[in-house]
Amino acid sequence: MESSFFDRDISWLGFNHRVLMEAADDTVPLLERFKFLSIYSANLDEFYRVRMPTLLTVKKLERPNVDLHFTSVLAAIEKVIINQMKDLGAILTESLLPELKAQKIHLLYNEAIPAFLQKQSAAYFYNQVAGFLQPVFLDNEKPLLLVENNKLQLLVLLINNAGEECNAIVNIPVDSLPRFYFIDDNNTGIRFIIFLDDIIKANLDKIFKGYSIKESYSFKITRDAALDLDDEYEGDIADKIQQQLKKRDSGLATRFLYQPGIPLRLLYSVIDKLNLKNAKVVAGGNYHNLKNLSEIPITNKSHFLYAPWKPVDKEEPTIEQPIFDTLAVKDIMVHTPYQSYYPVIRFFNEAAIDNCVEEIYVTIYRVAHDSIIVNSLISAAKNGKKVTVFVELKARFDEENNLKWAAKMKEAGVKIIYSIPGLKVHAKVALVKRKENSRLKYYGLFSTGNFNEITSGFYTDHVLLTAYPDMVRELELLFTFFSFRVTPQKYGELHFDRLLIAQFNLQSQFLQLIDREIALANQGIEAGITIKLNNIEDKVLITKLYQASHAGVRIKLIVRGVCCIIPGVVNMSENISVIRIVDRYLEHGRIFIFNNNGLPLIFMGSADWMNKNIYYRIEVCFPVYDEKIKATIIEMVNSQLADNVKAVQLNEQMQNISIKVDNNQPLIRSQKLIYNLLNG
Repeated sequence: MESSFFDRDISWLGFNHRVLMEAADDTVPLLERFKFLSIYSANLDEFYRVRMPTLLTVKKLERPNVDLHFTSVLAAIEKVIINQMKDLGAILTESLLPELKAQKIHLLYNEAIPAFLQKQSAAYFYNQVAGFLQPVFLDNEKPLLLVENNKLQLLVLLINNAGEECNAIVNIPVDSLPRFYFIDDNNTGIRFIIFLDDIIKANLDKIFKGYSIKESYSFKITRDAALDLDDEYEGDIADKIQQQLKKRDSGLATRFLYQPGIPLRLLYSVIDKLNLKNAKVVAGGNYHNLKNLSEIPITNKSHFLYAPWKPVDKEEPTIEQPIFDTLAVKDIMVHTPYQSYYPVIRFFNEAAIDNCVEEIYVTIYRVAHDSIIVNSLISAAKNGKKVTVFVELKARFDEENNLKWAAKMKEAGVKIIYSIPGLKVHAKVALVKRKENSRLKYYGLFSTGNFNEITSGFYTDHVLLTAYPDMVRELELLFTFFSFRVTPQKYGELHFDRLLIAQFNLQSQFLQLIDREIALANQGIEAGITIKLNNIEDKVLITKLYQASHAGVRIKLIVRGVCCIIPGVVNMSENISVIRIVDRYLEHGRIFIFNNNGLPLIFMGSADWMNKNIYYRIEVCFPVYDEKIKATIIEMVNSQLADNVKAVQLNEQMQNISIKVDNNQPLIRSQKLIYNLLNG
């Protein structure tokens, strides 16, 4: 074996292929399958915006071994993506579109608009579309044209009155108009759905009067999404990020995605004119931004979707009893989206109006655009409480939303702490200090996911509400550290016993927990580790898991995305298995279970085992002490390990292998099983 680790980017593409597998599954409702195609397309766009710039930058280092490695990786990535795009095309044209037609829904895909629909579509063009179009001629005498990131465009070949060929670009305004226009044929009962792209193509003669339209081709440019921020900030970081956001759509081009058929001379001319020499030139289909497939206009579509699972309210405290009175007696654990998010919202809402609450502290990474939680913090400040909020302004693609909320909170009197230079604060924690019997009592909230009531409806996460003294005191210590906005090295020594915090003790504590299982295995005692996370990359922790496997520790991993650990290799990882689960909800929670000689130790938290989480972020993982909650978590994880419907096994060739089921073996779909468990 050439390496002891899978490549992280090829592994991520394997996860995206698993998403594509869900779109191909004919047991999944029809519109849900379109949603998975949409997710696949959006994921791939983000890959080119986030990861590809990094790979291209590393390749330019011109160190022989590095260059050779990344040239090989980039070639492998290109091959994987080409094969996946072929699969996507086949799924769409051979399965999904015929199924739509069977339902009397005709999506015109790679088809000209029929003559009997042209009058209505032309009227739509004049009445709704024309005012959003901004055609630009590609004139060699003019400066280079900057085409914005991920915006759909048409390249139009024209012949002028003198018989000379010229070229122009026309925007496809999907940010302002629906991607699809539909016409219902009352005679046949068929709904015809037309791409906005095709409506514009069919009416190009109305835009370029006096020219002959020779041909048109769609394309889009994907650009680097990274912000150019120094580790040390001079001046106001909020102002600096605001300025950088304005430049994001003009960043380095990483991909030029074009419709096949463009003559090579024209293709190279456009690449030169648009300054795309360093971008990956990729032939796609006739349509780009297939993430819009989730917006297909279909009425009465409930039978094309999964039946809703109403969130369970059993863990919600009674309305009559304040949530802090409940937490004084017992911990509350909320498992989203299976359970209602209301206890989390109540935690913040009650803190805002409770006369006994004096101080509130919280971290913000990604919140809803119309966040109930942030509004409660604003109210709390206006109600005279001391509110301190750490806002991570470097949360990619959420910078603008976080800037907006930070400004509103600051105006209301909330103390705002901004990003730490060189680090991201990815922890999801909150602390409330409440006056009880003339003394302050602390209440903590620890989450594996963001404080976002919208994503809580489809991300599987876990939120612990607790008054456990040692945990909340250590949480106070962490917020004190945040207020200094310095790296741990500049702050000095901080000691945490209960919480595992990246930059302080998270990696070292996980290494010790693995070593404890190794020691048990060496004594002949059954040892085991079960870990569920989104991504695993850190070579230090992976190497320790390899050591544990070699010692006989049974290691079961549930890894949704990037997985650099290679399972099932003799004398290295023969005791390690890895599964992936993709279903109606996005698997997002991180859970770490160590057998501990029959007395399981359970930690949960915000941290994946990626390099960025371990070395460049502040993360918080927290212990679970309540025995009833621990039992539920173990049962939930065991349900996932037993999944033979939506789980696939990752083999040592990095392939997603469907789990074989014998005729007499029951089908286990873990998300449904967990919903029933929590509803029981």
